[in-house]
Amino acid sequence: MSSLVQSVDWLAIAPPTVAAVVGLVVLVADLFLAESRKSVLGWIAVAGLAAAALMLLPLLDADRSTFCLVGDTEVCSYTADRFTLVIQFLVLGGALLSALLSVTALKDSGKRLPEGEYWFLFLSSAAGAALLPASRDLATLVVALEVASLPAFALVGLRHGDRRSSEAALKFFLSSVTATAVSLLGISFVYAATGTLHLTRVAERIQDVDGQLATLAQTGVVLTLVGFAFKTAAVPFHFWVPDTYVGAPLPIAAYLSVIGKAVGFSGLILVTVVALPSYADAWAPALAVLAALTMTAGNVGALRQQSTRAYSAVRLLAWSSVGQAGYLLVPIAAAGYSDDPEKSVGSTLAYALMYGAVNLGAFAVAALVGRAHRLNRVADYRGLYAARPLTALLMGFFLLCLAGLPPGVIGLFAKVTVFAAAVHAGLGWLAVVMAVNVVIALVYYLRWTALLFRAPETAPDGEAVAHRLPAPLTAALALTGVLGIALSGAPQLVLRFTETGLF
Repeated sequence: MSSLVQSVDWLAIAPPTVAAVVGLVVLVADLFLAESRKSVLGWIAVAGLAAAALMLLPLLDADRSTFCLVGDTEVCSYTADRFTLVIQFLVLGGALLSALLSVTALKDSGKRLPEGEYWFLFLSSAAGAALLPASRDLATLVVALEVASLPAFALVGLRHGDRRSSEAALKFFLSSVTATAVSLLGISFVYAATGTLHLTRVAERIQDVDGQLATLAQTGVVLTLVGFAFKTAAVPFHFWVPDTYVGAPLPIAAYLSVIGKAVGFSGLILVTVVALPSYADAWAPALAVLAALTMTAGNVGALRQQSTRAYSAVRLLAWSSVGQAGYLLVPIAAAGYSDDPEKSVGSTLAYALMYGAVNLGAFAVAALVGRAHRLNRVADYRGLYAARPLTALLMGFFLLCLAGLPPGVIGLFAKVTVFAAAVHAGLGWLAVVMAVNVVIALVYYLRWTALLFRAPETAPDGEAVAHRLPAPLTAALALTGVLGIALSGAPQLVLRFTETGLF
């Protein structure tokens, strides 16, 4: 008689587990630390995220799976393959950089952000985000999605006495809960039609659904995709993004712009490419249209931002992130048409890694400028080169990477990769739409870049120029700058690293 007790591969599940355990350590430590020593919690969180990221190294050699069916060890709920490791690297690395920004933000907040609660919620969300790409059944996928999302609602609205923060959290909560409800309804229909939640078995059984259940299966597929479209901030489900980014603490806006996207897109890839490849003729055209609408709405929204409007820098980055989400959708749509969907998925991962590094760098500069200019307008960046030359050069580099212009070679490389995925899949019209949007994006990225090097309207504040940057903020700027420059020097490493093992 076979044993019903499952063995657990602790090494495979180590990255999200370490993040979750450190979150619990922070929660308990908060009870015993004096108010004057609460800053220690931030460094515990940073160390925990670094340790979780290091736990990826032993997993590079081979695919590992755990929580498998007793009768079929090929069907598992958790798999640490190359796809999983790339997303976990993006999630944990992005969370680490956001944590460095948070250390400074919490110190500057004047106790308006409770540190114990902040770090527990932050680490809980990071643990859920790291779990999601390894999920290989729909139940684990939804649980991971909610563990990543629920703490994020609280983080957005955690700032005491801030009306904008509360409104942002409410919009984020309502949109995300709606997405989850729709996804769960769709998943329940898929389960009713196939009798399984494991992605590989769904892929096998949904092709041969009984005629009476075919409509139920088709409805489930549509509802599941609509739910994930909410999570990825695809048009028309993007309306919450600008207000949420402005109302959230800046490190949380940075976190949502990268980790939030990684969560949504990895879930979308698993549902479409792994679980529903036989429905590619339905989801591929839908995602192609969503990609075109999303990149257009995002870039036009960013183009319309007025440089003198309060929080226009964060709003521009928010609309830019919507536009970038459109680019990220292109290779997933292409996977439905392509003979080599694994290569198309690799293009999305390559773009996500590039975007994550440089977008976090741009938010790090925004955090620096926001310390001196509370309203954080684009106009506040005028003459930054005169006050902080190295910071201005870094910001210019990050913006050029996002625009896809040299010397931001990694940005150009990533856009060419996505463009090629669309062309090879026969989506010529989508490649044309993308090219037009890249030109639109050039306008606002170059406008902001030029502003950095213009003569300041007033003489630079000597005290501000001489003021030393906090070490965590300096580390975040240095890490993102070094990563962006290194990848621009050897962009082919990104594609090699993002070769997935989904098939």
